[in-house]
Amino acid sequence: MLAVALAVLVGTTALTACQTDPMPADVTVSWAGDGRTAVQVSWKDDNAPNRITIEGVLSSSPSYVKYVGAGEPNTWEIPTSAFPPDGNYRVAVATGTSQGGVTSKLARSDVFDTDGPVRPGAASATPQGRGVLMTWSVPVAPQDFTPNDPMDVKGPKTQRYVPMVGRPGGTMRAIGPGTTSTRQLIKSLQPPYLFQLRAQNEWSTRVGGEVLGLTSSINGVVPALAQFSVPVHVRGRVVMQEVVCEAETTCVERRATPAGVPVVVLTQVTPGARWTPAARGSTTAGGHYDIPMINGPSRPYKITVPGYTRVGVLTGSSSSRPAYTKSVVRVATAGFVGGPAKRRGDNVLVYTTVKPAMNSTAILQSWNRQTRTWVNLKAVPLRNGQASLLFKASQAGSFAYRFVIPGAMMFGRPMNGTTTPQLPLNVR
Repeated sequence: MLAVALAVLVGTTALTACQTDPMPADVTVSWAGDGRTAVQVSWKDDNAPNRITIEGVLSSSPSYVKYVGAGEPNTWEIPTSAFPPDGNYRVAVATGTSQGGVTSKLARSDVFDTDGPVRPGAASATPQGRGVLMTWSVPVAPQDFTPNDPMDVKGPKTQRYVPMVGRPGGTMRAIGPGTTSTRQLIKSLQPPYLFQLRAQNEWSTRVGGEVLGLTSSINGVVPALAQFSVPVHVRGRVVMQEVVCEAETTCVERRATPAGVPVVVLTQVTPGARWTPAARGSTTAGGHYDIPMINGPSRPYKITVPGYTRVGVLTGSSSSRPAYTKSVVRVATAGFVGGPAKRRGDNVLVYTTVKPAMNSTAILQSWNRQTRTWVNLKAVPLRNGQASLLFKASQAGSFAYRFVIPGAMMFGRPMNGTTTPQLPLNVR
């Protein structure tokens, strides 16, 4: 028991002896110079050696220790890199040395925060000549839980935005000085590229406000032959090239096949005319597209990805090679009025309707069983796409007829002719 009591007494005496020196007073912090690269801490004492540390307030304390000799000024600059970002801290000063330890109570500065810059939000690109105008938004700064602390920088624009661009084969690099504006005109910038903003304030840096400048390539297939006014499908695939830049590495170009890329089918209505939209669609997963459209007269078509912008993306335009679709006159209806069953001596009215509603001459033919050929019977006027012929069923039997529809010219280009389906007639 006596040994324990002596140990307690000795420990208490040693602890008291370590803190017998006067405590430093009036610990203050401020920015060291206009560059705000260091925190200057100052204090008052009686020409004693001091130890400087950083204490976290509801944050972990960083492992920073600095000893200042008795004969040195009562001030020290702590680099901002010693303070972890986005925390609350204060500087503590005590009398002490690296050999003898702390010999006074701690004197502390006011609490201050090390909040980093507000990350730039959505960015958009607008082409301007060979360059591009970048604009971005900045969210509202979060609540300051240490208002008016000694390290607060006064003024509404306390952070700057450094524009960064990465191109294939290079690294992300600054292309201009930091700005307090939320817009930047970049001259001679063409896809592919990756644009980023590096937001900086006195404490740290955050990256945001990205824009991907993409190039595109497109292929497509249109039918070589299609009936007039029937639905057809234009199919193909769009491949994008995007730039990927990892930290401290060379930027690389990578294929992408996103969904939602707009696709436009263009056509020339007449030979030599300008290309105008005929149908529109967009890609699905994998970059594929399938655009339905109603086939018109014979025309060339080409499929294009128009240059477009949306938040975070700017896409360059591309087009497929033109492909020609030749149209075929379409038979809309054909048959016998009243049906194909007739009696001998009845009047028979055979008819057809075609698209487009053209004016020409159709040929009515019948099937000759002996020669196994179609034989011309009568030239029938085709008016506004309609032709008909009235004749008498003079003998009983089974017969077959058809109309031969000639080709046509429409908007300066030829269309193929066609024949109606075989039209059977039964006479009893």
